[in-house]
Amino acid sequence: GTPQKYDPTFKGPIYDRGCTDIVCCVLLVVAIVGYVVVGVVAWTHGDPRKVIHPTDSRGQFCGQQGTPNDLPCPSPIQICVSKCPDRYMTYLTAYGNPGSLEYYRNFCTPEFKNSRKAPIEVLKDRECPAMLIPSTPLVRRCFPAIQAKKGVIMVGNETTYDNGRGQRRNVTELLEGAKKANVVLETRQLAMKIFEDYTVSWYWIIIGLVIAMVASLIFIVLLRFLAGIMVWVMIVMVILVLGYGIFHCYMEYAKLKGEAGSDVSLRDLGFHTDLRVYLHLRQTWLAFLIILCVVELVIILLLIFLRKRILIAIALIKEASRAVGHVMSSLLFPLCTFFLLCLCIAYWASTAVFLSTSNEAIYKVFNESACPFSGQTCKPETFNTSNVTKLCPDAQCLFAFYGGETAYHKYLIVLQFFNVFMFFWLANFVIALGQVTLAGAFASYYWAFKKPDDMPAFPLFSAFGRALRYHTGSLAFGSLLLAIVQVIRVTLEYLDHRLKAAENKFAKFLLSCLKCCFWCLEKFIKFLNRNAYIMIAIYGTNFCTSARNAFFLLMRNIIRVAVLDKVTDFLFFLGKLLIVGSVGILAFFFFTQRIKLVQDTAPPLNYYWVPILTVIVGSYLIAHGFFSVYGMCVDTLFLCFLEDLERNDGSAEKPYFMSQNLRKLLKKTNKGQPDA
Repeated sequence: GTPQKYDPTFKGPIYDRGCTDIVCCVLLVVAIVGYVVVGVVAWTHGDPRKVIHPTDSRGQFCGQQGTPNDLPCPSPIQICVSKCPDRYMTYLTAYGNPGSLEYYRNFCTPEFKNSRKAPIEVLKDRECPAMLIPSTPLVRRCFPAIQAKKGVIMVGNETTYDNGRGQRRNVTELLEGAKKANVVLETRQLAMKIFEDYTVSWYWIIIGLVIAMVASLIFIVLLRFLAGIMVWVMIVMVILVLGYGIFHCYMEYAKLKGEAGSDVSLRDLGFHTDLRVYLHLRQTWLAFLIILCVVELVIILLLIFLRKRILIAIALIKEASRAVGHVMSSLLFPLCTFFLLCLCIAYWASTAVFLSTSNEAIYKVFNESACPFSGQTCKPETFNTSNVTKLCPDAQCLFAFYGGETAYHKYLIVLQFFNVFMFFWLANFVIALGQVTLAGAFASYYWAFKKPDDMPAFPLFSAFGRALRYHTGSLAFGSLLLAIVQVIRVTLEYLDHRLKAAENKFAKFLLSCLKCCFWCLEKFIKFLNRNAYIMIAIYGTNFCTSARNAFFLLMRNIIRVAVLDKVTDFLFFLGKLLIVGSVGILAFFFFTQRIKLVQDTAPPLNYYWVPILTVIVGSYLIAHGFFSVYGMCVDTLFLCFLEDLERNDGSAEKPYFMSQNLRKLLKKTNKGQPDA
């Protein structure tokens, strides 16, 4: 078994380890098998065409299932047509005119064959629409062809239309119903222009992203040499800025001496919405002066007492740069994590679509007169031969909605919930696998006494194999805890959305408190999981033991944790700002043709911001990917460093594994051992 925390025989990470949290591993496998079964059942019953293709009033897809046409005509009844109507016409005006009636037949149901049938009967039987409106096709549907000429809303060059009952109506009444269609049309035109911009600029975008990748790599390498300089420059700049603030407040305080009204106290002045009033009071500047002096004094005292810890943080950051240099493949490993996350997202999205389209077309009996069967379900194939038509001659079997009455349809919401839960669990598992793999690779660097000679030949692949072989259960345990909290948060967000219109203030307050608590809980579990995975990679202990040891180890060194966290946050912020800013500015000058040397090379664009934003967002994601690896390296080396200090004393039996620079900084030596 693995040694306990202060075993005197411990010298480094243990590679001879056993499987951990086997129950959770089995539970994950069973859940994945169940997830696959749910996916297969959903793919068997679902039909994504319900989302893509329009349907007629009978629930049949246009262009399929015996409806050879492609577009649903806009009318009180949905009818599949080959093309949209291009003129105003009512059935009453078309009736009796063979030419008009022949054109009108294109927008009637296939059952309409008797052209001599009275118009009132045709409209009653819903065989033809009462009127036609000039329309245009959009996303395989017909929408009123609304246009504005000199500020006047028109449809087909007309400002009014016949509603089929001999009444003239204003076309503005159609405007509200077509607003969303116009938004879709404008969005489609915008998307086409953006697509054109991508087709002529994609290779320049790739060049910009390559530049961002190279810049990120160079920045990580330079941290080995410039980390200390950047941190101390930042600290000096903060002190100087505060010093200037103190000087400015004193000068303003002295300048107001003797001026009328400047000696009024803040209490006597009271509250004013115009904050500039307070700037004319000496007491305001005196308060600013005291606050800045206190902040300046606190920072200087912290620097005096935390100087050594800041130096340790800088040394660890430099050491992390060396570790990344010895495990260069780690910089590409986020691509593997990204690919696995894409698979999880694709499976979840496709399963969700198939589940949501698993409902069947439900038909019900519609009848204008009294009928005992009205509202009951029916089948169009056998309806004409059933007893319903005999007892209710004018009854019709029409499409009502998509639904189902089987056990599968009743539990669709449960399957959707299971789909969401499994997505969170698997996504968190993939992220955990990436973290423990990187931690294992960088831990093998730290615990190599002779760096890099004692490291495995392929540290990243070795760590990946150990994680899958021995610690799948532990990763499943940690990701399960996080998934449960995230599902609860999603549920609370859904409830909050549903309660927006409610006026129960206590319920809203309680929901807000719960959302805040679970947000904090999620952040804490993420922090705990990250450090637990590092301890799993080092020792091979189970999740609970690793989480407990990591937490108490960090609590015993809380000041070092705080200093290292803030120093690395600053460096990562500076790096992202530098990389994204420089690449974004370069892309702006290039695509706006402001660089004279390559002015003719830049492609012509509809919107120059399209490639610029793409380069900026892509550069940020690339920089974030590189720095996430670097951050994991810093955290791993930090925990290894703390364990090294607590377990070893520099003797021949228990030598320090930290680098020579860290030993010099801490004034530690290895007796009887050569320097690492």
